[in-house]
Amino acid sequence: MSLVDKINADIKTAMLAKEPEKLEALRAIKAELLLAYCSGETVTGEMEIKILQKLIKQRREAAEIYSAQNRPELATHDLYQAEVTQKYMPVQMDEEELRAIIQRIISQCIATSLKDMGKVMALLMPKVKGRADGKLVNTVVKEMLNQ
Repeated sequence: MSLVDKINADIKTAMLAKEPEKLEALRAIKAELLLAYCSGETVTGEMEIKILQKLIKQRREAAEIYSAQNRPELATHDLYQAEVTQKYMPVQMDEEELRAIIQRIISQCIATSLKDMGKVMALLMPKVKGRADGKLVNTVVKEMLNQ
């Protein structure tokens, strides 16, 4: 079942269950995916993941802004939508698994300092793309190269 088919099925379920917030999040995901499909490009699974990541990032950043402006109800709304979108992402790897992969790559390219971060990231990102948060990856790589 394709991602759009899953979204459509979940939209029907949310409509029947009368869950307006979930329905809004699902429709936003579907709209972004349809825009990508209509752009004329071939949409791959990797592109779908990028779209989902973009939507999650937008929602989380909006929630941070709302929190800073003392608007907790709007922040909660956007965090819920990010949570709904997150369910369609591949299973995220935990920090231990990420550290093991980073350690292997650091050993492989004989990285010794932060100057080698570019080499490490170039080898690492294709392996963890879509399965680990970019900020977390960046933080852990910096921490491990500083040791």
